[in-house]
Amino acid sequence: MGLFDRLRGDDDGRVVFLGIDGVPLDLVEDHPDVFENLTEIAETGSGGRLESIVPPESSACWPSLTTGVNPGATGVYGFQDRERDSYETYVPLGRHVEATRLWDRVTDAGRDATVLNVPVTFPPSTRIQRMVSGFLSPDLESAASDESVRETLDGFDYRIDVNAKLGHDDDKTEFIENAHATLDARYEAFSHYLAQDDWDLFFGVFMSTDRVNHFLFGDYANDGEYAEEFLEFYRKLDGYIGEIRDSLDDDTTLIVASDHGFTELEWEVNFNQFLADEGWLSYADDDHDSLTDIDDETRAYSLIPGRFYLNLEGREPEGVVPESEYEATREALIDDLESLTGPDGRQVCKRIVKGETVFDGDHDDIAPDLVVIPADGFDLKSGFSGKEAVFTEGPRNGMHKFENSLLYATDPDIDLADANLFDVTPTVLDLMDVDAADEFDGESLLG
Repeated sequence: MGLFDRLRGDDDGRVVFLGIDGVPLDLVEDHPDVFENLTEIAETGSGGRLESIVPPESSACWPSLTTGVNPGATGVYGFQDRERDSYETYVPLGRHVEATRLWDRVTDAGRDATVLNVPVTFPPSTRIQRMVSGFLSPDLESAASDESVRETLDGFDYRIDVNAKLGHDDDKTEFIENAHATLDARYEAFSHYLAQDDWDLFFGVFMSTDRVNHFLFGDYANDGEYAEEFLEFYRKLDGYIGEIRDSLDDDTTLIVASDHGFTELEWEVNFNQFLADEGWLSYADDDHDSLTDIDDETRAYSLIPGRFYLNLEGREPEGVVPESEYEATREALIDDLESLTGPDGRQVCKRIVKGETVFDGDHDDIAPDLVVIPADGFDLKSGFSGKEAVFTEGPRNGMHKFENSLLYATDPDIDLADANLFDVTPTVLDLMDVDAADEFDGESLLG
């Protein structure tokens, strides 16, 4: 870093942001011996809870974190969204994010940004200094912004993501090895470009944490077979964070944050099957596997995670719920959702959020009417095959959680009281002395 400090020679703030996808605050706080570096950052700088967004899914969280606005403004609500005036669905990519990203604001201010492995950034932007797209990129060749980057990353055995299919095996050994290899390569790439690039903003995300949590969090929570391997993975991650922190000069702020929390998974809840059982959803024939297969008697349907839509006249192409009956129908759906209990007798829906209370912007016309925040242990699914029961068990034992995401920073002046994901972008811009219009759903956390 010393070489580029000399090259730059100015006093503008510089920031390194490291994302650790899905890492919950209580995991860090309960294991200071595993997270020695994050614990030290909290003691000398700042550290604490960061509220996630509705819904707490990576595909929606990262666009909001990197723009400072809610899904009604980003246009991305989850891993699967519905086309306007159609029942066709699509997987949102970077090009679907309609709000201005943090690194574009930095670039527009005449500063330089290096961005590596951020989810929902494919295809990679060529208007910033350097970008390698992350989660949802089809392959490394198309994820890297230029050929020289691809060649460099190949040398690190870099991969876009952990091979999650390995986590489906009862024996998790190969999955754990793959997760470590992915983490190692990510750190090597981050270290390389931290040293090589003359950046003002370095923004990189460790996604392998989310994958490890999905398949090993239950082992950790119950002191199961792979509990120690789970903690060893995190001990390595914390060590890498410490190495990066130690490489930075005193004028550079390091921020480490997660996009959502995590908890143990006990049951997968197939909500479209529940809707079918309760008479809300039906299909045109017996051969169905997508939203396009619903019939004209369907009053409601669900998309992951826990998003519910009325089949509304004038909005859906074959809507059947009259606008005049919208509120009454939605309240009836809320009543049915609140009545659902799991095999253990617990209520599935911890909280039901009305869309207009959390979504606002130019793209709120595609917002869900309701979003369910589930009780711990219930992971919300929305397949359309009708081949599964409402409650099933799968290979995963960890699930996303709205509460309990985190933010740590080397700057002691960051105030995390009531902090949320929308505050990250304005905080980074404030640290970098980059002016931005007052158009965020959050605000700077600098005291």
